[in-house]
Amino acid sequence: MRRANALRWALLLLMLLQVARLQVQGRKFRGGRNPQPRRAQPSPVYRDRAETTESFSLDFTAVEDNIEDFMSQVKNLAQSLYPCSAQNLDYDMKLHFLENTSVTCNDGTPAGYYLKESKGSKRWLLFLEGGWYCFSKANCDTRYETMRRLMSSTTWPPSKTGTGIMSPMPEENPHWWNANMVFLPYCSSDVWSGASPKTEQGGYAFMGSLIIKEVVKDLLTKGLDNAKVLLLAGSSAGGTGVLLNVDQVAEQLEELGHVGIQVRGLSDSGWFLDNKQYRCTDCLDTTSCAPTEAIKRGIKYWNSVVPERCRETHEGEEWNCFFGYRVYPTIKSPVFVVQWLFDEAQLTVDNIHLTGQPVQESQWRYIQNLALFDPWANYWMDIQVKGTSLPRALHCWDRSFHDNSKNNKTLLRGCPVHLIDSCPWPHCNPTCPTIRDQFTGQEMSVLQFLLHMGFDVQKMAEQQGMDPSKLLGMLSSGS
Repeated sequence: MRRANALRWALLLLMLLQVARLQVQGRKFRGGRNPQPRRAQPSPVYRDRAETTESFSLDFTAVEDNIEDFMSQVKNLAQSLYPCSAQNLDYDMKLHFLENTSVTCNDGTPAGYYLKESKGSKRWLLFLEGGWYCFSKANCDTRYETMRRLMSSTTWPPSKTGTGIMSPMPEENPHWWNANMVFLPYCSSDVWSGASPKTEQGGYAFMGSLIIKEVVKDLLTKGLDNAKVLLLAGSSAGGTGVLLNVDQVAEQLEELGHVGIQVRGLSDSGWFLDNKQYRCTDCLDTTSCAPTEAIKRGIKYWNSVVPERCRETHEGEEWNCFFGYRVYPTIKSPVFVVQWLFDEAQLTVDNIHLTGQPVQESQWRYIQNLALFDPWANYWMDIQVKGTSLPRALHCWDRSFHDNSKNNKTLLRGCPVHLIDSCPWPHCNPTCPTIRDQFTGQEMSVLQFLLHMGFDVQKMAEQQGMDPSKLLGMLSSGS
């Protein structure tokens, strides 16, 4: 009970913080102090819970001239109370199987999702897991033997703990920690696009697109019907799934009468490119097959559903809709895209493997022409591009919708619209996560990584206009 009360006080203090700012700003705008304290309007959270909630008077006259310091103290107090209230609370997402049992994983086992509700919050985050795909029966048979978790629900645990943007901890996830969290395990092997039930002949179901629809339908009975914002997020194949499904989710909610829910997308590491491979090989599996050929085969095998506008744009060649730069112009919903310069998945399908001997100069030239991506993980708070972290960039994007709704087109302070790292070589951004050798799993220094990639330090130093020994020292120290 004491912890619960502490949490209530922490939330109340944070609300008072905003009320204080508004009241003092209001007085300054009117040109003087108001001798009669104004009656505060109840918080929207409490108004939603009970229209009869009693409001109360607040007078911040005494701190009016030093409101920023006062608010800082209130915020610190609220944050200090939070750990007390947080102990022993259940942060795990619980497993729910779909009510519609005809929508399944690859092997016919029930599909489902993990949910952690946040009572009172009108924000929902649906995260699509990633994990490659398979595009033929032989290919899927091998996948089932080696990665059954991604094709069946038989081994799913009863609960999961969220990390990164799915974390319920403010210190790890400062802007979305209190949202309703939904994690969709990937068990359809179809980049979240399929609409094909299991058959005797095929042996597998591919129902990724239908799984998302059924999850949304289930969630409407668990509070999603009262949502204001639904963020469909995903990483790798899940990131591509966001691009393929974000408009579908918006249209589904609109058709069911929930026009007030704003649907947005967050695609991390799902913007794959239909490159010509560095070295062409036979299309035997997902690691050897060129991206275009794999998707051309897969889209038929999965009976894929692609966004209607993209399908009309690329009629007869709907495989184009699996590649970010082709599908993005046709998407109506707002989408936030995170793209990385070097991504193992893209390099693999392009037949560039970062193991064993250093890459050749021709391979490096090929790599330099790519715009590639990497999945999000626990280190998402640490990575920065020009001083802006991923959570901060996402928060700025989120706030821009509120400002635009008020016809305020000015840029938010400290919120750049487009960030591109000026890093001239792989992993020179010091905020990047630890590099590991893909073959041994051992950590690598930046210098070891660059030498492994076949870099000529002498040439690199000349390009940067510095002495080679100085550059070596910088690289050795991780600068």
